[in-house]
Amino acid sequence: MERDIRAILATVSHPETGENLVDGGFVDSISATEEKITVALRFRKSRDPFAIKIKNRVEALLKERYTEAVITVFVKEVDNNAAKKKEQIDDMHRHTTTSNVSKVVAVASGKGGVGKSTVTSNLATALSSFGYKVGVLDADIYGPSQAKMFGVEDYLPDAVQIDGRDYIIPAEVENIKIISIAMFIRPTDALLWRGTMANSALRQLIHQTAWGELDYLLIDLPPGTGDIHLSIISELSIDGAVIVSTPQQVAVADVVRGVEMFRNPNVSIPVLGVIENMAWFTPKELPNNKYYIFGEGGAKRYAESVGVDLLGQIPIIQSIMEGCDSGKPAFSTDSETEKYYRQTAQKIVDKLSTNC
Repeated sequence: MERDIRAILATVSHPETGENLVDGGFVDSISATEEKITVALRFRKSRDPFAIKIKNRVEALLKERYTEAVITVFVKEVDNNAAKKKEQIDDMHRHTTTSNVSKVVAVASGKGGVGKSTVTSNLATALSSFGYKVGVLDADIYGPSQAKMFGVEDYLPDAVQIDGRDYIIPAEVENIKIISIAMFIRPTDALLWRGTMANSALRQLIHQTAWGELDYLLIDLPPGTGDIHLSIISELSIDGAVIVSTPQQVAVADVVRGVEMFRNPNVSIPVLGVIENMAWFTPKELPNNKYYIFGEGGAKRYAESVGVDLLGQIPIIQSIMEGCDSGKPAFSTDSETEKYYRQTAQKIVDKLSTNC
């Protein structure tokens, strides 16, 4: 029975090395009875970006062949000492693919649910429409949504060798390059990762994605302030930060923390401004009416009070929600939405040009 299982595992290859799991030494152990099959995989690199994809593939093949057995497939940790890990990180930084990125913009929010990821995808589409080469890094490790926003949930990244090194090929939509941890896991999987595991995966997405030459790389940060933010700041030279908020007071209160994080002397990243999302609602049948569902101008007043620019006010428009669900940012399909995001994106471009 074990020989049959090994034969099945030999049909699965690692995207980077091209070796099958058996010949490549990725199979650590197999325990098999008629009732239960357990397979342990061990990869050569700590936090191999393809580990979850391969694990899921092995599970599916074994369940297809042994329908009556309980199948368990897990990945064993790579035993690396601190010196080796530091050497790997230093080597990654020396050969980072971000060296040809002109401007890096962090898109942040003080709290969740304000539409930060929606704003990021539409700003990226707007910048691309200007003729810029744009990339989007989904750094919201525990709640990734950019793959959904751009309709590439089914994209499975492959690897390419450049100068003898393996790099991840991002998805590409309308000349926008997108990478997200969501591309390496199933939609139903929960990421039960500690901070060090999440940071390691994020580091690989930053430095091992084949970005090529980019004018703008937008980083969709998790909401709040925390470990992931500090990791991003240490890994990348960020040219400016954009804070997204709704007008309501509870959202604006959290914006304060976001702005102060970037202004902290130990961080010192320019805050380009605030975007007030869901600013008002105007029904199509009443084009002259504005309904301030979440309050009026809270983010605008805060921006003025602390000397931060208001980059734009984005109203509630049905096409924006429809674009999120359909995987096509509304900027490219709705002229009303395009107007607001075009103005906001132009202000970001102007601010970055002035800061140079």
